Amino acid sequence: MSDEPQPKKPRPGWASHEPQAADTPDDTRDDTRTDAAGLPRSNESDGEADGHGEPGPASAKTGASATAGASAKKAAREERRAALKARRTGWRRLVPTWRMVLGAFLVTALLVVGGFLLGYTLVQIPAANAAATQQANVYLYADGTVIARDGEVNRENVTLSQISEDAQHAVLAAEDRDFYTESAVDPLAMVRGAWNTLTGKGKQSGSTITQQYVKNYYLRQEQTVTRKVKEFFIAIKLDRNQSKDEILEGYLNTSFFGRGAYGIQAAAHAYYDMDASELDAGRAAYLAALVNAPSQYDVVAHPGNRAFVEKRWNYVLDGMVDEGWLDPAERARLTFPVPKRTTLSTTMSGQRGYIVNIVKQHLVDNKIVDEASLDAGGYRITTTLQKSKQDAFVESVDDNLMDRLDKKNRKVDTYVRAGGASIEPKTGKVVAMYNGIDYVKQYTPNATRRDFQVGSSFKPFVFTAAVENGSRTQDGRRITPGTHYDGTSERPVQGWPGPRYAPENEDHEDYGDITVSEATDKSVNAVYAQMAVDVGPDKVRKTAVDLGLSPDTPDLDGAGPSIALGVANASVLDMTQAYATLANHGKHTPYTLVEKVTQNGRDIALPERHTRRAVSREAADTTTSVLKGVVEKGTATAAQTSGRPAAGKTGTAEEDTAAWFAGYTPDLATVVAVMGQDPVTAGHKSLYGAMGLPRVNGGGAPAEIWGQYTRDALEGEPVSSFSLRLQPGADESQPPAPDSSGGPSSSGDVSAPATDAPDDENTDSGTPDDDGGSTGDDGSESEGENSTGGTTTGSPTGDTGDSGGTGTGTGGGDTTGGGTTDDGGSNRDELPGPGGLSGALDGRRWD
Repeated sequence: MSDEPQPKKPRPGWASHEPQAADTPDDTRDDTRTDAAGLPRSNESDGEADGHGEPGPASAKTGASATAGASAKKAAREERRAALKARRTGWRRLVPTWRMVLGAFLVTALLVVGGFLLGYTLVQIPAANAAATQQANVYLYADGTVIARDGEVNRENVTLSQISEDAQHAVLAAEDRDFYTESAVDPLAMVRGAWNTLTGKGKQSGSTITQQYVKNYYLRQEQTVTRKVKEFFIAIKLDRNQSKDEILEGYLNTSFFGRGAYGIQAAAHAYYDMDASELDAGRAAYLAALVNAPSQYDVVAHPGNRAFVEKRWNYVLDGMVDEGWLDPAERARLTFPVPKRTTLSTTMSGQRGYIVNIVKQHLVDNKIVDEASLDAGGYRITTTLQKSKQDAFVESVDDNLMDRLDKKNRKVDTYVRAGGASIEPKTGKVVAMYNGIDYVKQYTPNATRRDFQVGSSFKPFVFTAAVENGSRTQDGRRITPGTHYDGTSERPVQGWPGPRYAPENEDHEDYGDITVSEATDKSVNAVYAQMAVDVGPDKVRKTAVDLGLSPDTPDLDGAGPSIALGVANASVLDMTQAYATLANHGKHTPYTLVEKVTQNGRDIALPERHTRRAVSREAADTTTSVLKGVVEKGTATAAQTSGRPAAGKTGTAEEDTAAWFAGYTPDLATVVAVMGQDPVTAGHKSLYGAMGLPRVNGGGAPAEIWGQYTRDALEGEPVSSFSLRLQPGADESQPPAPDSSGGPSSSGDVSAPATDAPDDENTDSGTPDDDGGSTGDDGSESEGENSTGGTTTGSPTGDTGDSGGTGTGTGGGDTTGGGTTDDGGSNRDELPGPGGLSGALDGRRWD
């Protein structure tokens, strides 16, 4: 077989239309085919192949003719090209032809469309950047007034419904008047903004509100092409996924307005001290103008820019009129609203820092909000604190303590600290606190610290425990306000199995035979140390905790007889809670600092607080009747400035390192402490000589602060009298033990019955009933009556005693023979020297 390629067998019905001679040159055959494709096919039949497929004579003739025609046409084309080329000389050669323009347009269109589709596919909506989601926690007084904003970013997100319509319209008029009708991006505006920026007409972005929101919330502020490209595509996608209202709300919450304020809510407070919902057209227009240049448009910080700022302000208002958002007549009445020079500080100075930290700890301790969530921010916390009472507390401390200090000439005055707390007895709400002169100067909150002894302000808990437990003296006499004790200073307590304990009275004064009421008025250490043993220190501790002290109070456990003299280091707030329980007739409601908590408009559930019976009503009310005497004729007569019936107890820590007054009216329980602390070492310091006085005691500055504060805090409220139900025999004076000089029996058996017990053998002071009251043997409860059926009321001045009772009511009486409040006088309740509380142990005694 030949190696030459063999002709393929034609398909059925196929015939060559362009027969060629075998010796025809290749280029001729190509040209012939090319040109023949455009020629009429009328002569093709002449060259039809014979039955064997070989061309006949007619076909050869036709092929020659076609070759000649093709050559002629080729020559004509070359001639035309040469002529055209001759005409496109000089600059004409640089002008593209219409074919070139059309081709370039098509290529560009394809690139744009392809690039758009590629960018839309690749660029996804990212997670919000951390700075955009971070918010401040806002702390409010009970009336909604802002206390402080806590957080690195001063932002408080609000819903669109919480932003006034004037504020919404003002921002739209300033930034994007066609926001609700236009697309997410405006390429023409972007080009126009770039052109204006390049031509010196001011820096303009040309971005829509949607694009600005994308930049604020999802991206960063750097001016790069990459960021602008991402912004473009994210804005388009966002516009498809969110409503216009949602985008506007996000924009208003993320925009920066200057003064450290992010979002319109923070801005409204920073410039006008109001919520965004309260913004009118004038103020809203100023805030809207700020978005363009926050720092430069603050006319308080830059008064020289006011003319330019007012021009921008007018532009915003005119835009509101043009869009139909503002009545022209109202527009004409508006004047430029200069922002406040001094608005609420966002720092932690003054009392704000103390309050914020204490409330935060309260939220965490009560499992309302965890610490990590608080750090993330966004919480609106309404406290129970009342601004008027908080201000009254600060003013009273300043008037009665801080203004009397001379820190330049008296070093001891640099040690002076003060703490205070005030609680509504019936609700348990903390309405005011004082923690120090300034959080940025003194960080430790004096209302919640637990490192100072409470002194004799603890003594009422001993007596309450005695009544609650039906306790008796060593010789078997029931302990009542009229029970007699030996008040000899340094008298060893009887019945205590531990080391010898012989506490000193203040100034080593011997009182001899004295009733419990008198011993309370004069704060006799010898009597109360013995009473603590008679009751049992463990029972005293339990009662103190039941009333409101923390079980973790330092030095509360294992104190022995010294527990009565206040060696425990309870906080001011804990002591206030315990005294509030006494004021509430023995019913304990755990204190709270929080009224309401929300996050982004959503309420956070608060734990339920249950009121419980801590001690019987008779125990609490009988204690109140005794403490009334302390105010009316005892060591706390300075508290009478409250102008209301009051009960309370003074206290002084060892070595005069702290002085206390804890007191209450029927409506308000308040504790004040003055403390001594070295500002450099933080060590406790004695307050001898502070304010130019020999010593600081509970009946001095603490009681004076209490009196003024209570008067101002309750101003305008009705004066309430105590309604008391006393223990049986509370108003009867019991005779002293047969050998009063020797004091109570030293049998050492506290529970041993006495053969000479009084006729009243009832050791039950009443059992709590179902609703928290107490019932006697007949199950009846007579509100406001003592054991003899009479009502017991007090007098703020001590001019009259209790009325309606028999015998000598211990809650009243006149003030004859009572202590005075002159400095260094008889109104001192504890020994000022070392060991004034703990006395002598193991035979030791202090000189």
